[in-house]
Amino acid sequence: MITGKEQHNKMQSMLLKGLVMLGEMNSFFSPQQTHRLANLFHMAPKGGTACFLLIVGCGALAAPPQNGCDFKDVAEKMMRKCQNKGYDAPDMMQLGTIFNYSDFPMAERNSERSGSLVSSVLNVLYSVTPDEVNETVRIHTHTHSQILQPPLIQKNKTWNLKNLPDVLRLMENSSVASACYIQAFVAPLCWKTLTTRNDDNMTADEYDALLRAAKPALQNMPFTGTDLPTDVGRGPNLEEIMEMLLEVYDASSEDQRTQVVRWVKEQITQKYFNCTTRPPSDPRSMPMESCELSVKWLNSEALTMMGPYVSRLATEDVNSSPDKQLCGFFHSAKFQHTMSSISNINPSLGRTFLQKFQECFRGEQEFAENVDKLGILACYYSPAADLSPDISGRLLSELNTCDEFSNPKITKLKKRLVKSVMSNTNATEAVGRLGRSVALLSPKQLSEIPDKQLKEFLKNMGLDVQWTRGQQRAVVTKLLCSECADVPVEELVDLQSVAGVLPSRLLKRVKSIPPQNEGLRNLTMRMKKAQLVAVLQGLLGEMVPSELVQKLSGPLLRRLPLNQLEEANISSFSSLDTVASKVWSMPQAAFLAKQMHEQKKFRWRPYSFLQGVTCEMIDKVADNDTQDMAQAVTETSQLLSKGQAGCAARKLFATKEKERADYFKTITQEEMNNISTYLLLHLPPMKVRNLPASVCPAFLDKMREADLSSLPQRSPSRPALTQRALRCLVEAPGVSGPSAADVRRLGPLLCELPPFQLLAVAPEVLNASLRQMAACQHIPRGHTADTIQLVTQTFGDPSYWSAETMEAVGPLLLLDDNATSGLPYKSWMKDVLYSLKSGMPHPSNALRRKLFDLITDTTPNAGVASSDDKEITVDLIEELGKDNVYWTHTQLAGMSNETFLTALETLGAVSDYRADQLAVLSKRATEAFGPVSQMTESEVMQMGCITRGFSNADLQRFPFSLDALEEIAKCGWNDSQMQPVWRGVSAHNNLTAQHLGAVEMVALSRFICGLSSTELQQLNVDAFKDAVGSMDGVQCSSEVTQQMRRIAVSAFGKPDSWTEARVSELGNIIAGLNSTELASLDPAVFSFISTFSVPLIQHLDALSVVQVEALGPDNAAMVTSEQRASLSEEQLAALERAETGSPDQTQRSGQSGTPSLSVEGISAFVKPFLLLLTGFLLL
Repeated sequence: MITGKEQHNKMQSMLLKGLVMLGEMNSFFSPQQTHRLANLFHMAPKGGTACFLLIVGCGALAAPPQNGCDFKDVAEKMMRKCQNKGYDAPDMMQLGTIFNYSDFPMAERNSERSGSLVSSVLNVLYSVTPDEVNETVRIHTHTHSQILQPPLIQKNKTWNLKNLPDVLRLMENSSVASACYIQAFVAPLCWKTLTTRNDDNMTADEYDALLRAAKPALQNMPFTGTDLPTDVGRGPNLEEIMEMLLEVYDASSEDQRTQVVRWVKEQITQKYFNCTTRPPSDPRSMPMESCELSVKWLNSEALTMMGPYVSRLATEDVNSSPDKQLCGFFHSAKFQHTMSSISNINPSLGRTFLQKFQECFRGEQEFAENVDKLGILACYYSPAADLSPDISGRLLSELNTCDEFSNPKITKLKKRLVKSVMSNTNATEAVGRLGRSVALLSPKQLSEIPDKQLKEFLKNMGLDVQWTRGQQRAVVTKLLCSECADVPVEELVDLQSVAGVLPSRLLKRVKSIPPQNEGLRNLTMRMKKAQLVAVLQGLLGEMVPSELVQKLSGPLLRRLPLNQLEEANISSFSSLDTVASKVWSMPQAAFLAKQMHEQKKFRWRPYSFLQGVTCEMIDKVADNDTQDMAQAVTETSQLLSKGQAGCAARKLFATKEKERADYFKTITQEEMNNISTYLLLHLPPMKVRNLPASVCPAFLDKMREADLSSLPQRSPSRPALTQRALRCLVEAPGVSGPSAADVRRLGPLLCELPPFQLLAVAPEVLNASLRQMAACQHIPRGHTADTIQLVTQTFGDPSYWSAETMEAVGPLLLLDDNATSGLPYKSWMKDVLYSLKSGMPHPSNALRRKLFDLITDTTPNAGVASSDDKEITVDLIEELGKDNVYWTHTQLAGMSNETFLTALETLGAVSDYRADQLAVLSKRATEAFGPVSQMTESEVMQMGCITRGFSNADLQRFPFSLDALEEIAKCGWNDSQMQPVWRGVSAHNNLTAQHLGAVEMVALSRFICGLSSTELQQLNVDAFKDAVGSMDGVQCSSEVTQQMRRIAVSAFGKPDSWTEARVSELGNIIAGLNSTELASLDPAVFSFISTFSVPLIQHLDALSVVQVEALGPDNAAMVTSEQRASLSEEQLAALERAETGSPDQTQRSGQSGTPSLSVEGISAFVKPFLLLLTGFLLL
């Protein structure tokens, strides 16, 4: 008899499957059609019955997947690593020695079970290295091919663990190569045994041996809570497993760390409190009562055992822990080590720990004596009173771990502590007392430190210290001989952390590469483009290009212009290995790839020049070399474009289908594992839908680790992959609904899921899903509003959220500008928003404005804009940084002169001031420094972007330093200001157009746009050739760009002869081509046009359909609405194919990026529903 609960579960399962099918319908129907079909559920008079019938029909359309054994996948992964190291596979004799004669794992030697174990090893080995396994091995594997599951973990089989130490000993005594392969099999098998068996039939020594043998597997598997032992048995076992988990802490993700904490909590509550923390929907839930939220499971032993994993505890766990237990942990020797091992902790948990820690001491002073034990918790400590110089110094060293938090409050506290330390010391002693915090001294204080000590500090710290521009100028002025004609390159290397302000005139005199090439590489890491060109010009005066190519590396090599790379004649090198292994720029990579390919010297290896390969090169790869190509592009995936990834994937898929026409319909787990996730993501939608259920385990494992950034955002493969993964979850045998662990297996595909498909899951699963989605890097624009609505329905009104809730799902709420602006003032809000902002590549204006309001108004009405009488202080300006743009012009006018001068460099770094703000700030500058004619070069450099607020007449009189232009070029200048700035620069630096060298052209940056038509014609063509590759970001008016195009034609010939490398090097100059020139370009070059150049192209309508499609996904996505309006229907269809990465798509689809179906396809899909709907109408 079916119980009510069972009936509910079945209904829920059917509903889930129906929602999955409804989700897949988005790939067949238009959004409007899908919406109308969904509305049938609400419109029907007997909607429940209709819904049930429809879902039954949906659920019958696919067969349930089969579960696989995950240990084999891990074994294959580890064996591939052995293969990539060049290790030969072990032969039968070696395997027999270990698995037969060692009597592992059976009691009787040479038994049938022993033979089947060897067969299991060979089965995995052969799937990884089919070409390396000898004939004897192949015959043995074929003979036992039906044996897929090792006998050690078969039901009702006993594993004799007494001989495991003998196996490990024999393995250790084998060759490195053999041991690698054998360990690859033994380790995941041992871990599987640990997670599927309890310790009832094991001794402590046997359990220890299993753990020791399993450790390498844990380092190679994306473990989740389901991969950890359900029951660890004896108490010491938990500690031993945690010791092993601590070794993989650094390599684990935040989610994995959270799963470990929850697993530990479950083990402790089961054993000592006889309750479970798992929700009833969790298939691993134990038949016992649920734990109370306030269960006091967290004692000092648990805290000590978890080590840095405590950073993922829930605040309620810490709050419910007895004070005595917490204090015991705080006072233990392990506490300091634990906290210093943590690199990130949520503000709410950090503050909770800190508060609990403070309560363990008798007053603030006693606590302050222990600040050197705080580790990561120091980031949340705000001492109310001034600390002594000694304690201030100790706290400063702890705050070094907070540098990555991007919270300006930390910098504010550091400066306060530095002031305390300096009150009891002099400039001579400062370096030793402050350590890295020397970088917080003012330029004046830095200039007072003795030269020898300052030089030693710079040498020891290297690139680990960040300086402001003002500090850099002070250090360089102090340590660099201003009157010396030449400075030894070794001395410059010691100044690497302040290299960004080294004068180009000095860098031009670098004539040699220091013995330690790494020194020159580090010196150039922080240099601007003009500085790099200056160093190259100096070296080219002494060395030939071929010598430079072999000796240079890092940023300096990547600035070597193409004309110099051509002169290097790389094809004449005796060995191309040194060249191939270097990191190249895009133009250089395109040049090298083409040259090597034409000269038959191209090899598919993970070299950086692969970013220069064309789809034509990929298409010409021989079938027997396709696997090498696929592996090479996978290992250099971070360098390749979406278009290149798509081309590589299509080549691989076509090769596979030559082996077997229905390859992807009949693909096996082993075959799927042999396709990298990077390329599998590009599988066409229809092939994704037709993947057999038997590969679901491997498919889900791949999707969990997938990086969707290589897939076009509007690719039809995105929804297809998402729905196939969801089908794998909900159609598994015995599954009534996905658990939170199941949802985690979706990985980033959860971010692609339409919100309505989450409505039918259990509440705790929905909660966990939204928390996971908070980490999404991309959520489809059409899903945003519904996602935010789902968040507020699940977690309530954000006005009443706790800090923990805001940390957990705040990133989703911040997708809505109105919701962001409406966030309430709470004591913790500012720190939480700082924490969330630090993880965002492009914070919204709404978030920046909200932080401005929270910082500048400490009243409960902080949501209201600050009043104009709000006093602007130096502390406020430094805390706000770029967000000083939100002050009103009235507030800026009320700032004191002292505040303006002290904070000038910070104010000058803001690039997006409005005109009324610039008018006030420029007036303040003249009040402080006098008229423009009296201003010094140093004062102008401090003013930075404020110089944009002066009149054109004043701009012509400014004493602009040539070395400063590259920085202020980012300040949002308009085209009318280009010429006045050029006039001022040329007058102050005694420059003329005809005498501009490569260094000067690059240093001018955008202000080269200020040259007149006559001056542009006077530019030296040879210097232009050396400079143009480093002028790639310069954006001039369309008229000036067209004139610069003429120089490019003079230098490099007609556009119809330009290669991929040349087009990439020319950057925005491509936008100056006329319609005839643009149409003459080879289609292959269009994917190498800079993405920033595409919106500037005026004659896009002159391109052929082939050329438009050749833009590729990245460039096609940059085409503006104005450009689209000028295109024909055929061009728009080609642009659609380019943007979605779907060259086989024959017609334009909607903005969702989903593919279209033929009439027959739609009819075939709809037919079952028509029958169901007919039944519905008769009810």
